[in-house]
Amino acid sequence: MGFLNIFAKSAPAPMMLLPKGSFTVDRDGRVLISTLPQAFPEALVREIADRVLTAFRGAKAAQMPLSELIVRYSSLKLTARELRGGAIIFLVPVTLSGVETSSPEYA
Repeated sequence: MGFLNIFAKSAPAPMMLLPKGSFTVDRDGRVLISTLPQAFPEALVREIADRVLTAFRGAKAAQMPLSELIVRYSSLKLTARELRGGAIIFLVPVTLSGVETSSPEYA
């Protein structure tokens, strides 16, 4: 009967609201400041920061430095700006119509 256990449904992952806010990381990936909800998992913040910093470092190593990185998912827009080795990262939910619910203001 153990064979039938492979068809059993596992516990569903907990539902999470899409994040809305920003955070700043230093060149080592440490979060300096954040406006993200406290319920947003810190592990995801660290992973996002690591991927963004890796992209900026890779571009710099290829002698094609980036100042901004924009990633658009179907329901989330991630905008990152390079800050002297660190980065500021904005997470903005996107509605079903494709319109951002709010947009970071840049100078």
